Amino acid sequence: MPTILLAGVDLFFRGKLEAVLPGQRFVTADSIDAPDLVICDISRIDPNDVADTYPDVPILGFTSHTDTAGLRRAHEAGFDHVVAKSALEERAVQLVEELSTSVE
Repeated sequence: MPTILLAGVDLFFRGKLEAVLPGQRFVTADSIDAPDLVICDISRIDPNDVADTYPDVPILGFTSHTDTAGLRRAHEAGFDHVVAKSALEERAVQLVEELSTSVE
């Protein structure tokens, strides 16, 4: 079970992720445990800061489908996956599994 860091994720959406990913361990940036995966809200954080802080950790970024500039910034920062928020809600299990197995 990977440790998933949620960066810039509001409490409401964190609850949704916890519901669709039961049994996963979620932490915030002030945790002492190193994450195995980072999930971040591109509209609330700087993608370059996240990529620079976690260079060896898979990063999954999400934002509104209309935030094309944010999606582009995350791609340019080197995120492993960048998806619309609705796609993350629908495919969270699959995306976390893909990124978790890429580090094993």
